[in-house]
Formats: sequence, structure tokens, C-alpha cells
Amino acid sequence: MTADEHAERFTLLRPLLFTIAYEILGSATESDDVLQDSYIRWADVDLSTVRDTKSYLARLVTRQALNASRAGARRREDYVGVWLPEPLLLDERDASADVVLAESVSMAMLVLLETLSPDERAVFVLREVFGFDYDEIAGAVGKSVVTVRQVAHRAREHVQARRKRFEPGGSGRTARITERFMSAVTTGDVEGLLSLLAPDVTWTADGGGKVIAARRPVVGAEQVAALLLGIFRADIRIEVVNCNNTPALIAYRGDHLEGAFLTDVVDGKISHFYAIRNPDKLLALTAPRQISRQY
Repeated sequence: MTADEHAERFTLLRPLLFTIAYEILGSATESDDVLQDSYIRWADVDLSTVRDTKSYLARLVTRQALNASRAGARRREDYVGVWLPEPLLLDERDASADVVLAESVSMAMLVLLETLSPDERAVFVLREVFGFDYDEIAGAVGKSVVTVRQVAHRAREHVQARRKRFEPGGSGRTARITERFMSAVTTGDVEGLLSLLAPDVTWTADGGGKVIAARRPVVGAEQVAALLLGIFRADIRIEVVNCNNTPALIAYRGDHLEGAFLTDVVDGKISHFYAIRNPDKLLALTAPRQISRQY
């Protein structure tokens, strides 16, 4: 077997493998590292012994992602302020046609997945998002099939009790609300801005102690509106991009990237802002990614 065949098989599955790693880790840069480490291991595999390339590589990537997740647990505990997942800049082919994929990479779902243990998260993602069999998942996480079934049931109940139902076509509504929001904040239209916010809208910021950012969530339409009008001033340039399969705002001061801002929209109102301002996490926005649940 040639090195070219190893590369061809891995490249074909790369969007799927990246998505698995990202949903387990919530970090695009760490997912890139996981895929690089996984490919090095894959390059030494005798392909004649591999019956199912997708299952084999998914297992390999899952193990590497779990290792990275456990290694990063201490950093999460010592993190300054609220930890948010890295924003995921998507290429022009977004995931809107795949409702399950669209929900699974949403910032709200990734934040929810943070409340699971690493093993619960991996099992939930592999089963509920990617549809792997229990025996395949057992091999990936190093547990028995019986244990994996129990973990999957526990994780599913946990997520279902806390999730907000994803509504197909939500990205279109969010795009229209984003346009109205842009108009309101750039013109200083306080009433127009308040009309877009849910009464209990929440602002969650992640600065990692490296930039100025609220270390605790800010709740309430008037308080959040005041924050927004202070941030989106005349010297800030705003671009609308596709992050995590929803219209998101990225803010620049001159050529410096200040932050990425994602929203949840519920019943036509913005219910949550996620402000990622840690410069280390903004590195993920340097290049768009491809995600997929398919081979």
C-alpha cells in the first residue's frame, strides 16, 4: 500500500473526522492538532488489515480527541472567566440542509455539551449525531457495549432535558434579525435594538483574562443593549460571516480582529449573545472549514 492511498482515504473523510473532533472538543485549533496526530498514526497502518476505513479512522480520531479533552481539563478549571467553544468559520457550503448537523455545531449545543463528561460527550456525539453502532463506539471509547448503552442513555436524557429545540430554517430567520440588529446598533437606535432582544436576553463573554470582557453573564434587555451600543461604536468595522451554521458578526478595529459574536434566536427574539474575544480562540477564524456527517 502506498502513502498516496493513505492520504487519499484520510482526505476523503477529513470533513467528517474534523467534525467529530470539533464536537468532542469545542475547539477548531485543537481539532486540527488531533487530525494531524491521527494522520501520523494512520500512515503507519497496514491498509490490508482495515475492513472499514470510516469506522477505523473515526475510532482513531475519537481516542485522540478524548486524550486532548482530558489533557485540557486542568486548563479549563484554571480558565479566567467563562469558557466558550471556539467559533467555527464555515465555507460557502453550510450545513443548513442537514438539520442534525446544523444543531450539533450550534454554539448553544456546544455549550450544552460542555456539561457532559468527556466520555458522555464522545458517546453522545458518535451515536446521536453520526449514527455509529454501539459496538463501534465501544471500540472508540474503550468501554463495553453494555456500558456504552448506559452512557448513551444518560447523556441523551441530560441533553434532552436542557436543549432548546432546533427549528429548521432558523438560519434564515437569524439572518433577517441580524440585518435589523446591524441597522439598530450602527445607528444607535435604542428602541429598535430593544425590540429585537428577549426580556431575559443573556450576554456571555469569553476573554480568557487576555482582553477586557465581562467575567460573568449579563442578563436583561436594557443591560445587554447598553453593552452592545458601547461595543459597536463608529470605529468598529463589522462583517457578517457564517459561524457554526448561523450568521455571526466579527468585529475589527482597523486590521485587528476584536471578537466574534454569535446569537441564539428564539421566537423571533435574540435570547443569547456569545462574545468570543480571547485572541487565541479567534485564530480559528483565519480559514473556513468543511464539516460533514457523511462519508
